[in-house]
Amino acid sequence: MARDPHWPTASDWFARADENPEIVLIGVPTSAASISKSDAWETPTVLRELLQKFSTFDSETAVDLERIPVADWGDWLVAHMPPPEAQEFIEHSAAALPTRPTYMFLGGDNSITAPLVSGMSQAPLERTGLITFDAHHDVRVMTDSGPTNGTPVRQLLEGGLDGSHVVQIGIHSFANSLEYRAYVEEAGVRVATMRMVDQYGIRRVVDEALAYLEQEVDIIYVDFDLDVLDRSTAPGCPGSRPGGMTPRQLANAARRCGANPKVVAADFVEVDAGADVGNITMMNLATTMLSFAAGVGLRLGEGVPEDQA
Repeated sequence: MARDPHWPTASDWFARADENPEIVLIGVPTSAASISKSDAWETPTVLRELLQKFSTFDSETAVDLERIPVADWGDWLVAHMPPPEAQEFIEHSAAALPTRPTYMFLGGDNSITAPLVSGMSQAPLERTGLITFDAHHDVRVMTDSGPTNGTPVRQLLEGGLDGSHVVQIGIHSFANSLEYRAYVEEAGVRVATMRMVDQYGIRRVVDEALAYLEQEVDIIYVDFDLDVLDRSTAPGCPGSRPGGMTPRQLANAARRCGANPKVVAADFVEVDAGADVGNITMMNLATTMLSFAAGVGLRLGEGVPEDQA
């Protein structure tokens, strides 16, 4: 069927390969370190195909992504590397990236977060802020086999990230342990549970997190673990549980993070396309990514900020 020239697709937008992009997409397809069996390494390829079903216009903020220079720099070839080797490759590759564009890293599982944050930290790690949208604290104890998708925050804290510069949003009940909660509290991590998101609203929770970190750090990295969503909207996430965020809450959070000038990068992880049902999770992954990109558009002066819409 012929394409409608008046309905540009998100897949065509990413494929433009603009010379001086403001947004860059990079696939980081690894899931060998997943605690639960996962083929999340296949997700970047499936997601790029699915983006044909999405337009470039964000009706809620009037941002047209078509107006933003963009490039898809493909996938880093880490899918079949052993986890320690993959982490080393990811960190070195992230450290070599130019500083200007805002990066969107598409996983893969959550094991990519620690090396990406370490690599992206042009300033000392102590001057970096981290926001996670996640059902889990991700501070499991590392075994002899090395890091997993349950250890990225512990890795970063042990590597020098200041715990008071970490904000975790969407933490679920019955998805963590008392011991691991005690660990993050002792480290100074700020935790916003799903109860707090329900009570105060996602906008207030995210805005307060960003406002706090803006005063404390030089750069902010955002980790979107899609298992923060309710299980009914994220069946393709091995770690999703009932009682999670709605897709609209996560999309609104992504816009607000993308709009913040100190946010240099975000990852989108923990979706196993092969385990999905009717592309429900993949659709939510695409919406979250595009909403973050629309937030970057707001930062660049496109559209109408949500506070004014």
